[in-house]
Amino acid sequence: MKTAIVKIEGISVVQFGRYHQTDKLEKESHDDYEKRTWREKCHATEDGHVFIPPMAFKKCIETAAAFLNMKIPGQGNNKYNKHFVAGILVTDPLVLDVKKENVKGEWVFGNAQGRKGGTGPRVPKCFPTIQKWGGIVTFYILDETITETVFTRVIHEAGSFIGIGVFRPANGGYHGRFNVLSVKWS
Repeated sequence: MKTAIVKIEGISVVQFGRYHQTDKLEKESHDDYEKRTWREKCHATEDGHVFIPPMAFKKCIETAAAFLNMKIPGQGNNKYNKHFVAGILVTDPLVLDVKKENVKGEWVFGNAQGRKGGTGPRVPKCFPTIQKWGGIVTFYILDETITETVFTRVIHEAGSFIGIGVFRPANGGYHGRFNVLSVKWS
């Protein structure tokens, strides 16, 4: 097993859309509920720091590998895609230097069911938005097929055109993009 310690820096805002089940108050309108609970869309530690879940980075890199669709040298038409799905592990969240209570929100007028381009009513929604973000993400490479060169290429591309969070490039948006500042191996 190899370990890649990746230092990243956000190059666009990151937004969160975590599902939550905060109860609606009696006779509370949708707008009032959204105004009261929008910060619950953040992932937060017990002490209130916002974090990006490990699966966000796992899904980001495996989506990038599938998008690149690179062939494994010497293995005919076999591709790296399945090796990134099964052979990469991220176990720790990226804890950000911002508390949930201090996060700013961005209001949008979106589909009531959250469907991109969907028909039906549109409603005001607020997404927790962090302007400046980054840190260290540790990737465990369990599959020997994934070389350091291949991993490094895929993680760079993941930050450029896949991203993380709400309205990321993989979903037609432009938030959640990041630069890879360094990759250290152990």
